[in-house]
Amino acid sequence: MIRLHHCAQARSFRVLWLLEEMGLPFEVVQHSFFDKSMRSPEFLALSPAGRVPALEVDGRVLFESGAIVEWLCETRGMLWAAPGTEERAEWLEWLHFSETAGQHLAALTQQHIVLREDWMRSPTVMRLEAKRLSNVLAVADRALEGREWLLRSGFSAVDITLGYGAVLGARFAALDGMANVQAWVVRMQARPGYQRALARDGVAEIYRREFYPAPEV
Repeated sequence: MIRLHHCAQARSFRVLWLLEEMGLPFEVVQHSFFDKSMRSPEFLALSPAGRVPALEVDGRVLFESGAIVEWLCETRGMLWAAPGTEERAEWLEWLHFSETAGQHLAALTQQHIVLREDWMRSPTVMRLEAKRLSNVLAVADRALEGREWLLRSGFSAVDITLGYGAVLGARFAALDGMANVQAWVVRMQARPGYQRALARDGVAEIYRREFYPAPEV
C-alpha cells in the first residue's frame, strides 16, 4: 500500500495528483497546516522538516516532493522521459524549474497568510515575489506556444509539478497576457486525474481568497 501524508492545498497535492494520473491504489493521511500535528515525534520520523508530503512506498519513506515525483515516474515507468530519450533533459529541466516556482509561492504564502499581522509583513517582498513568480510563469507561457503540454510528446509529470504552481500562482500573480498558460491550466483542471485528486484534497484551509494582490506602492 502507498500512503501519502497530505495537507489540503499544499505542495503534496502534486503527489496526490500524480498518483491519481498513474491509477495507483493509495491511502491519504490528512494533516492540518495550522495545528501542531506535523511537529509530533511520529510525523517527524517520517518527514524531518515537519512538512508534507511524506510518502510511504516500497518499504521506504520519501519526504521531498520532487524526489517523490521522479521516484514514482522511474519505478512505475509512467509520465516521464526515461534516461537516453530525446526529451530527457527537457523533462528534468521542467521538473527542477518547478521548484523555482515553488520557492516564490512559499514566500508569498508566508507573507500573505502565515504572517497574520500587518506589521510582520513586507510590502516590498510581496511585490518582488509576485513579480518573480510572474516571470517564472511567463517562461512556461513561451514554452507552451504551439503545444498543449510542456513536452511535445504529451502530458507528463512536469505538467503536474509546474502546472500546480500555475494553478496556485494565479492567486498571487495575474495571468493576463499569458494566454498559453491560461489554456494550459484549463486543460489540466479538466483532466479526470486532476478532478479525482481535487475531490481527495480536503477542506481548504490555506488559501481562502481567490486572489491576494500585492500592496500598492
